[in-house]
Amino acid sequence: MKAHQPRRRFGQNFLVSPGVIRKIVAAIAPRPGDVVVEIGPGLGALTAPLLLRLDHLFVIEIDRDLITHLRRHFPSERLTIFDGDALRFDFGLLEGDGPLKIVGNLPYNISSPLLFHLTRFADRIAEMHFMLQKEVVDRMVAAPGSGAYGRLSVMLQYRFQLERLFIVPPGAFDPAPKVDSAVVRMIPRKLGAGETARDEALFSRLVTAAFSQRRKMLRNTLKEFGGESLLAAQGIAPTARAEELPVEAYVKLSNALAAG
Repeated sequence: MKAHQPRRRFGQNFLVSPGVIRKIVAAIAPRPGDVVVEIGPGLGALTAPLLLRLDHLFVIEIDRDLITHLRRHFPSERLTIFDGDALRFDFGLLEGDGPLKIVGNLPYNISSPLLFHLTRFADRIAEMHFMLQKEVVDRMVAAPGSGAYGRLSVMLQYRFQLERLFIVPPGAFDPAPKVDSAVVRMIPRKLGAGETARDEALFSRLVTAAFSQRRKMLRNTLKEFGGESLLAAQGIAPTARAEELPVEAYVKLSNALAAG
């Protein structure tokens, strides 16, 4: 097979640094019996070392040329390849007795939509490790009150414990991106009664509205939900702005609305 030309429409930047590969595999800590799915295996930089520790590996790849490459290099009894878009993949189909772990070097152009898609399967997942644009990871783990804290922070922190593990420089990839990347660990949270949004669709709409105009006060951005009266009833200053509220405050507001 001739050298694969990275395709911009798929956001392909292939990991080539052996040191970074070792650090990622060590963070994942795969064990025989784990059910592991790799999103976007590319040329197999992570696939090969993962298979050294696993009985079997599932991968999702959209590029037909890369699928051909993977089939040539890895036996089908060890590697199951799903041909298609990870944004449409039903991760609930993956069965096994061991914990489900999802890993991948995610394309920058679909990272946020894919993370939201994966929240639907949080109850099935043990943990996830992803390489993403550093800016995206910073937004994911941001604390209330910081400039990076936003809708992505709230929606993911509601469902996962998040930890930025380490930064990966552009030179670790071919072709090299123009920005730093970072590896993040995501572990689903076990939500107690007071931590659970009664209506998750309503919760999502509320958070989206709150961050729709960051400079405005919540009494304005949440006007359609009750605005000042809703906030005051929950002990939240109507003059507060979206980035000032922790995740649990959004859950509290959402549940107050759901209760009618």
